[in-house]
Amino acid sequence: MFFESHAHLNFESYDKDREKLINELFVSEIEGIINVGVDIETSYQSIKLAEKYDKIYATGGLHPNDLKANSDAEINELREIIKHDKVVAIGEVGLDFFRDYTPLETQRKYFIKQLEIALEEDLPVIIHSRDAEDETLKVINEVSDKYLGVFHCYAGSTETALQLIEKGFYISFTGNITYKNNDREEVIKSLPLNRLLLETDSPFLTPVPFRGKRNDPSKLRYIAQKIADLKNISIEEVAKITSENTRKLFKI
Repeated sequence: MFFESHAHLNFESYDKDREKLINELFVSEIEGIINVGVDIETSYQSIKLAEKYDKIYATGGLHPNDLKANSDAEINELREIIKHDKVVAIGEVGLDFFRDYTPLETQRKYFIKQLEIALEEDLPVIIHSRDAEDETLKVINEVSDKYLGVFHCYAGSTETALQLIEKGFYISFTGNITYKNNDREEVIKSLPLNRLLLETDSPFLTPVPFRGKRNDPSKLRYIAQKIADLKNISIEEVAKITSENTRKLFKI
């Protein structure tokens, strides 16, 4: 059984078959799903899904690409969202230098605010960092030396990953680790299994052999198999340990 630590099943690409898909997932290999918000609207959508399905859990957060010049009102609303009993984390939050949607100053300001809320409320934080490894590490070092959280779709170095693990973070990988000539293999080999999570980031980053099609949590098996192959262990062990890690982090 696999535990999906990061999906967006509320996105419109699932509008035509969402209920059918979710029902199929929970009678197959999926034991739970963390459905992740990226702004206020999608955080509420995640809560709505979590209220409908026992094995879906929600998060609330403001993604760096969805911030406004002044998102103080959204931060105040986020404080209310996280009071819901099925909200298990703040996220996804962080820095994104790949897309020039939000000025660095704004990204940094609201990243810090959300980290501080997570620490105040003793909630895990789900961190998005794209082309921003050095600045992301700089920010989290400024705010605290210990966290509950996960760096999702990890794209940084082994050295940084080990530093993050020392701070209390888990590391998760998506279907892009199955792509030809990906640069994640040595990183995965170097990290302890008890600090890894599985995620699809559905509907994005569909693993081989389904690349180019819509992603969904049923594809976790292919990500787990890649990790098992790299670590020379069984897929069953990867499933067991990563599921335990997910339940521990999100207090499920």
